[in-house]
Parts: sequence; C-alpha cells; structure tokens
Amino acid sequence: MHGQRNILDAIGNTPLVELRRIVPKGSARIVAKLESANPTGSMKDRLARTVIERAAAAGRLPPGGTVVEYTAGTTGISLALVASALGYRTHFVFSDAFSDEKRWTMRAYGAEITDVTSDNKQITKALIQSMIAKAGEISRRPGHWWADQLNNGDGADGYAGLGDEIWNQTKGDVDAVVHTVSTTHSLHGMSRALRRHRPDLPVYAVEPAESAVLSGRPPGSHKIEGIGLGFIPPLWHPREVTEILTVSTDDAKAMARRLAREEAIFAGTSTGANVVAALRIAERMGPGRTVATIIVDSGLRYLSTDVFRGGS
Repeated sequence: MHGQRNILDAIGNTPLVELRRIVPKGSARIVAKLESANPTGSMKDRLARTVIERAAAAGRLPPGGTVVEYTAGTTGISLALVASALGYRTHFVFSDAFSDEKRWTMRAYGAEITDVTSDNKQITKALIQSMIAKAGEISRRPGHWWADQLNNGDGADGYAGLGDEIWNQTKGDVDAVVHTVSTTHSLHGMSRALRRHRPDLPVYAVEPAESAVLSGRPPGSHKIEGIGLGFIPPLWHPREVTEILTVSTDDAKAMARRLAREEAIFAGTSTGANVVAALRIAERMGPGRTVATIIVDSGLRYLSTDVFRGGS
C-alpha cells in the first residue's frame, strides 16, 4: 500500500523552496521550509506529535485524557489534530489577541476553549502570563495533562527532523539558519540537528522589535502572532545562537503581503519576520552562500486580521 498510514504520518518531509523575486542581486540565496504543507498548515504539528506521544508512552497522559495548553492558536490546532487522531480530548487557553480562524479551527477539532481577554488585542507579557496561569489551573483537574510547551523539554526534539530535512534537501549546502523565537523549541531543535552535520553553522534568532527581551530590552506589545512572549523563555539557550535580530510588526506584516504577491507563498506574520531577517543575513553573506529559514504556517489563519487588508 502506497502513501502514509494515517494522518500523523503526513507530518514532516515538507518541501524546500527557494525565494527568487524578493532576494536582491548580490545577496546569498534564501531557501525556506514550506511548513504550511503539514496537515494543519503549520510546523507545530511536529512538536504536537512528539510531546503527546511521549506523554502517553510515559503514562503522564492517561487513555482518553485531556490535553491542556495555553496557546496563540497554532500550537493548539496542532495539539488538537494529534489528540483527535489518537483519541484524546483537548482544552486550550486562548485570547482575543489572536485570529478568529485559529479559534474556529481548534473548535473544529473538538477543543474546549477558555478565553483570557487582552488589552486592546495586544500581545503582552501580562497576557501570556495570565494564560499560563489559567492553563495551570485547568490542568489540575482529574485526567488532564498540561503540555506546558514553555517547560516541556520534549518540544525541541520534535523539530530535529526539520533540521535533518534542510540538510538533506540542500545536500549540505546551507551556510546559516534564521528563525523566530517563541518557546525556543523550533529554533533550538532545528539548529541542533543541523549542527550535528555542521558544528560551526551560524544560527540567527528573530524577535519582535517592540518587545526585544532576548536582546536585553524592556518588554512591550506587538502583533506578530506566535512569537515574542515578553519574557525570557525558560528553555532559551543564548550560547547556541550566533546573533539576535529584531523585526518590527509593520515590517513583518508588509513582508507577509510581499511573499504572497511576489513569491506566491501565503504565510503569516512570523514568516514575514523570518524573511525580513533572512534578507539581512543574505545581504551580509553575499553571493554563493545559502541562508535557510522557515515558512511557519499558512496565511489562511490571518484573513480576519489586518495583515492582508491593505498596505503595501
């Protein structure tokens, strides 16, 4: 029998595409993993499968139990997919700061949602910490298991395949990797796998300019969904990062629009931030080099936001 055995076997092995029209002459080439090709349209499917399967195998998640998490939506959708496929329930803490598409997609997979109201739909440290506290409270109910992505060491392992795939698909022709930071799992998991092949590979982390806490600045509010928590993630390892780059919300949104119009890649604002930063590194490195980054998720999740409603 050809093809995957079930929906979870469709996770990973996503295409690698080269950006051609937005990369200026004289820059390194930029290649990007098209993670929107995963079943839910996001790279977070990789993390979700790993953390749920490991929790179940270790007995932390009981048969028929409920997976609990605080989420900007993308991780929640992926956890809901995996839970649905494996026979678990889900209960997520969400907020009006994030897109309606994410809310309805989580519910389509059967998730129960508890909301924490934001301050004028801004993503702030206070909002994220309130969501975390609520998830911890819900997780104490019988039969509930908290994925707790910020503190779950299994998360990074879920992205090892992402790094190996980049290495294999470029045939080892990769000179830098650029990626945004939320919980740190995707950046660290991917880059650790790549550095098993090339230990000296430069790794560039990306965060919102308005809340550049990794760069030592005060926390602030921004609108790049899925990144920029407003505090240092517990599993952040700065020694594994060559440099931290900052990208503004406006620049990330503008790049998301450019990617759709000029590269026919429909993605969200964290992808926009990735590409803005990758362009800087590509210009710095020059011709004959290759910079890798990530198309994090699909732009379909952001149609109710202002990302694709006007602007250049």
